Amino acid sequence: MPEPSAAPARPRASRDAPDVIVIVLDDLGFAQFGAYGSDIATPNVDRLAAGGLRYNRIHVTAMCSPTRASLLTGRNHHAVGMGFLVDLPVDQPGYTARIPRSAAPLPRVLRDAGHSTMAVGKWHLTPRWERSASGPFDTWPLGSGFERYYGFLQGDANHWAPWLVSDNHYVEPPAGPGDGYHLSEDLVATAQRMILDQKHATPDKPYFLYLPFGAMHSPHHVAPEWSEPYRGRFDHGWERWREEVFARQVASGVVPAGTVLPERPPWIPEWDALSAGERRVFARMHEVYAGFLTHTDAQIGRLLDFLEHIGRLDDTLIVVMSDNGASAEGGQLGTPNEHRFSARMGDTHEDNLAALDEWGSPETYPHYAWGWAWAGNTPLRLWKRYTWLGGTRVPLIMHWPRRIAARGGIRGQVVHAVDLMPTILEACGVPAPDVVDGVAQQPVDGRSLVPTFDDPDAPSPRETQYFEMLGSRSIIHGRWKATTDHVSRGVLDEERLIRGSRDFATDRWSLFDLSADFAEATDLAAEHPEIVADLEARWAAEAERNNVLPLQDSLQDRLAHMVLPPYGLPSRAVYRPGGGPVHDESLPLLTGGFTLTADAEIAAGGADGVVCALGDRIGGFVLRADGGRLAFACSRAGDLDRVTAAGPLPEGRHRLGVRVHGGTITLLLDGEEIASGTLGGEWPVVFQHGGAGLRIGHDAGLPVEDGYRPPARWNGTVHEIEIDTAPVPDPTPQDGLRTALHSD
Repeated sequence: MPEPSAAPARPRASRDAPDVIVIVLDDLGFAQFGAYGSDIATPNVDRLAAGGLRYNRIHVTAMCSPTRASLLTGRNHHAVGMGFLVDLPVDQPGYTARIPRSAAPLPRVLRDAGHSTMAVGKWHLTPRWERSASGPFDTWPLGSGFERYYGFLQGDANHWAPWLVSDNHYVEPPAGPGDGYHLSEDLVATAQRMILDQKHATPDKPYFLYLPFGAMHSPHHVAPEWSEPYRGRFDHGWERWREEVFARQVASGVVPAGTVLPERPPWIPEWDALSAGERRVFARMHEVYAGFLTHTDAQIGRLLDFLEHIGRLDDTLIVVMSDNGASAEGGQLGTPNEHRFSARMGDTHEDNLAALDEWGSPETYPHYAWGWAWAGNTPLRLWKRYTWLGGTRVPLIMHWPRRIAARGGIRGQVVHAVDLMPTILEACGVPAPDVVDGVAQQPVDGRSLVPTFDDPDAPSPRETQYFEMLGSRSIIHGRWKATTDHVSRGVLDEERLIRGSRDFATDRWSLFDLSADFAEATDLAAEHPEIVADLEARWAAEAERNNVLPLQDSLQDRLAHMVLPPYGLPSRAVYRPGGGPVHDESLPLLTGGFTLTADAEIAAGGADGVVCALGDRIGGFVLRADGGRLAFACSRAGDLDRVTAAGPLPEGRHRLGVRVHGGTITLLLDGEEIASGTLGGEWPVVFQHGGAGLRIGHDAGLPVEDGYRPPARWNGTVHEIEIDTAPVPDPTPQDGLRTALHSD
């Protein structure tokens, strides 16, 4: 009789389990896929819709990190500490920005059940201060159950020159902006390699691939060959485009017949009242966005063709969705550099017109005007960050030919992002665990949508669903939805122009009958005050149960509870060449003034190259030699301040430096001033929403200014860089709010 094996049994997935791919687009509105009424070309997504199911009452949380947490855990976002963005972690239970161990995420559960797990793309579930090269890594993708990862950790990325991570370390992109590189193309190529490697090794083992694109979040980056076909297509403006989209939506059935299209709100400019120049600028913004979406769809098409080629398309459950409604963070005018808007530097029509020929190129970091966000959410009101349906209702497509018989069907159940995890687990034959690593698991809020695959009349997964984001509140209960008119703070144009309450004490609840009013068009609150009161009480009970309270929108109190890094922020630090880029969240806080000094050798033939650089022309700084002379340039969201020494640097070993203090930039050689100039505005709290790295002795990606081309290596030797700051001021509440808001 053979001896029993001492080796633990390895889990094996069910033989009937499909491969699973979840594709998440960012800031894509309800109406922007062709299958949901748009005339923007999305043939590959439309192909999935025609071969599967479209859901037209799927809800999300109205912002990025919270929706992704709900999707991957099956729990309401506040219940897993993700009431806001990970960029502002606080010590209040609903807003810690850390998914607790009592809510093991979907990849961990599937991995434990014998599935391969891979993530490629945007993460944005790791708290601020934990995204540097030293981690900690427990909230990075590999610490959350994924076995492989490639993408970016923060809320957005430059699609021409992203700040990338492979598994648990930062890496440079495989090609540069001048080599035809684009992030979306890189992500799909990497996903294909991961799938191929996995199938070569274990053909019968199913995998879970999480593929969250950086698109369609700003920056709207795309090559001209994708945007040029749309030239002139949107000259008729956002009102007429919206009406045309709405007609197609109703004709296709994705929006119910009888739906009333809400009128244009007063803060959206009337297209026909704009000047010809303004219309040209606004139309071009949407042309570039449309090209960006078509390019993204083409990358999804590459993946579908690959799956078909290897014979796996029919056995793959593909989910396509957006994390929130279309984004209005470009404001009323739009912007060629979204960092300007978040820094409240302001944009003008004239500046936008001057940038129009470069819109979408590496020279820009653009976001369209909010009129297109409004139209992109047709027929719904408002947009991202608000719990009106325009912020919380998005497209959802499910495609699985082996299991979903309905082709092109539409499902009208009230669904939420929390339902995706239970759906995938049921499809894979994996029960939700009660205990993981000895930790009892909190209840799963979601319910499986598998019954809706076969039955269009299957009941909705829940009777009640609450929403809260930055003080905007709503609740669905049965046929009713109540929504507050609260306007959050932090986005300048919204603060100035949107009508509504800025005080919780004066917030008004509107009431809508969703069984007859798909678009929140008719407010019935005055006719049914008793229903409003009941829904408000239900919202309060859900808020208490899910750790929504304390309710805040200005973040003044929340910043007082902000969790700072355990080792603090350094006031002085030394960096040496040979390592990777130093994450900007690891640097001393430079806003109160600083001195940067380089111990460097200057070559006999004259100095050339970069001493150190952080960021690029979108936002960043560089200390370098220009024609042998020491030069410092700082891009504040595209506004360039520059100081250059009069004479060349002397040969030999010297201390090269720059001091920024009190609005003055001073160049230093061996401690002596050699040139000075004016800093044209405040030193940025954060140069780029997607993060940036300090590089020593060279640069990478895009330059901070014209006149050099990365890598532009220093032709001598940089021994070390020292940064010494003045006393570090705490970020103001306004700084914290606007930086966090625009990091998503």
